[in-house]
Amino acid sequence: MIAPRNFCLVGDCLVTGATGLVGNNVVRQLVAQDLPVRALVREASAIGERALTGLSVTRMCGGLADESSLDKAVDGASCVVHAAAFVHCGWRHGDEMREVNVAGTRRLARAARRAGARFVHVSSVDAIGLRPDGGPADEDTPPGVMPECPYVVTKRDAERAVLEEVDRGLDAVIVNPVYMIGPWDWRPSSGRMLLEVATGKGLFAPPGGNDFVDVRDVAAGILAALERGVTGRRYILGGHGLKYLDAWGVMARVTGRMQPLGLAPRPFVSLAGWAGDLAALIRGREGDVNSAATTMSMLDHNFSCQRAREELGYSFRPIEDAVRDAWHWFLAHGYASEARRRPALAR
Repeated sequence: MIAPRNFCLVGDCLVTGATGLVGNNVVRQLVAQDLPVRALVREASAIGERALTGLSVTRMCGGLADESSLDKAVDGASCVVHAAAFVHCGWRHGDEMREVNVAGTRRLARAARRAGARFVHVSSVDAIGLRPDGGPADEDTPPGVMPECPYVVTKRDAERAVLEEVDRGLDAVIVNPVYMIGPWDWRPSSGRMLLEVATGKGLFAPPGGNDFVDVRDVAAGILAALERGVTGRRYILGGHGLKYLDAWGVMARVTGRMQPLGLAPRPFVSLAGWAGDLAALIRGREGDVNSAATTMSMLDHNFSCQRAREELGYSFRPIEDAVRDAWHWFLAHGYASEARRRPALAR
């Protein structure tokens, strides 16, 4: 096996998506180590200001569509963590996702190669296929089983764009996180599942499952990939394999809600997805409930992170800790109503 590279985290590190769940946690861990951080920001926003307030970072104005601003942002940096992406599980927004997730990644990777910066591309396990037998997929599992929606396709193509630049001399590593939950979820993104359960809407869970992990462990895994990852190699940053029913049970317990009553029948879940597709046709916009999302919710996302454990020293904390810390963060930052500010019910 190729020996992992030893990369010393010195010099500025540029982080894209610095106000998002992953990027903001990466920024905070870099700042906590007294490392100089640059944050690529497109424009001022209330969420962006809150996410970066009090952090010692240099804000670099620009976007993934502007190659000259990317060259300026990367110039002199020792490394880049690319966490920005257009995320939507559905059938629409394909052109926008291709522009951001593929073309934008290609431009940034090219800029990093010209600057001689080490590059970590934050992808997703959705870019990796699932095994038909339900066993844990790994970094070498070929695409398959997952719906070929724009998000899945563009995340896969973004990885190809990075590897093309690796062939031209870019020093890059790809990480593939599983379903993340934790603090500093300003938008919020994946934490919406927790907030939905906290409002009492988690009575019937989808029949599938996922691997759940604390975003802070993913951020630590990203920094480990910067230091020790093998150029051109993928690393799954995994977590606890849970059925949605069990994961929602943990969320209900932490937030003081009633435990889920059971699983939603598969025909009902499929019908809800088709109804969402029809509503999208009528309204001209696609919501979170659509046939791509419901198909995903009926699959068992099962992944092995053995490579990351062995080569990066990756580890992750108990899922209860991640859910509890995420919930306390949401409460402290006004994402949950005052009515939810009460201790969890004893179980």
